[in-house]
Amino acid sequence: MENRMYQVSTLQALALGYSRAVIKVGELIREGDTGLGTFEDVNGEMIVMDGRCYRADQNGSVSIVVPETGVPFAAVAKLYGKQEFTLNNMPDITSMRTELTRKIEEVFGLNSMHIVRIDGEFEKVDARSEAPYRSHHITLKEVLGQTQKAFIFENIKGSLIGVYFPDYMDGINMPGWHLHFLSEDRSKGGHVFDVSMREGVAKVDKISDISIKLPKEAAFDTYSLKQDLQAEIKSVE
Repeated sequence: MENRMYQVSTLQALALGYSRAVIKVGELIREGDTGLGTFEDVNGEMIVMDGRCYRADQNGSVSIVVPETGVPFAAVAKLYGKQEFTLNNMPDITSMRTELTRKIEEVFGLNSMHIVRIDGEFEKVDARSEAPYRSHHITLKEVLGQTQKAFIFENIKGSLIGVYFPDYMDGINMPGWHLHFLSEDRSKGGHVFDVSMREGVAKVDKISDISIKLPKEAAFDTYSLKQDLQAEIKSVE
């Protein structure tokens, strides 16, 4: 079955401070059952899993989000799990990203997009989230400097939800693997900085089609999206 990545706005627009709602959560989850993003005014980290949308708040506590909630940036797709494999003894996020990349390279996927879900048992998850910050033309880096909190979950079961975008799509989304965490009991989560996993099972789908929903309001056109923000985006990752 043909799969498609559905993206709301661009990471570059979010990085420059465009955090207004583009669509609602109810519309988003009709387009995909798995993915990640954030909410209006950068109000926490989004995890979409099993067709439900969750928010990890500033303290890493998770709640289900109502369909009317605004979405400024997200990427979702259907997860079929056509490629499935185990990932054991992953000491850090670098080793996990390297192994995920090796696996998609086996199916000639480095220039395609991918959606991934990894269910596992984790020694440690180093994560972050943030409180809402209403602003216009205030960069994401500046906002996170005001509102971001980091936290560590230890000896925990849960899932990593992520997307992979190839290097040439830099600016549309983050090149490489971008991962969010949701605990098995759906109570804890956030954007993942680092992770140590004892054992897990990954399900990955290669995606060669994308639909991007851009903001309609005139304010979107006041953002200079031609800037090279690679260093800035990496700094908030």
